[in-house]
Amino acid sequence: LSFALFVCHSCCRQDMTHRMTSSPLIHPLIHPLIHPSATTTLNPNMPLVKIFARTALTKPIPLASLQSKLCAIWGTQPNTTKLMLQRVDDWTDESFQEDCYVDIRAYGKAERTREMVLDGMQKVQSAFGEHDLIANVRLETYDGERYFHVPPTTPK
Repeated sequence: LSFALFVCHSCCRQDMTHRMTSSPLIHPLIHPLIHPSATTTLNPNMPLVKIFARTALTKPIPLASLQSKLCAIWGTQPNTTKLMLQRVDDWTDESFQEDCYVDIRAYGKAERTREMVLDGMQKVQSAFGEHDLIANVRLETYDGERYFHVPPTTPK
């Protein structure tokens, strides 16, 4: 499984005069303003993984190790895989007794069948289990034409 984020044409990665950000990630609506002759392609390697855990949880949540495991599961690279940990005071838990709630956003494509995604989600659960963490995993797909991203600008 891979994920989506818009990436500027390769010339913008090499020519700093065309880059307006610290990364080569430029939305296709902005890109023509920077470099009208270039084309824009999709980078299928940018998952966003939000991990929610109760503040009172004393088990460690090793983000670097989990990032490595999730990259292996979804076929992505660490420099394009963002894991964010958010501690919360509480949540409702009538049905589940999870340590972590894992929320993943992924670019929807035809080859990402329900079975393939569910298999990957089970592997994500197992990766957390290897760290003695019970994970409730949710994955939502989206239409890439409705995805927008504005990374921070490069400090001068």
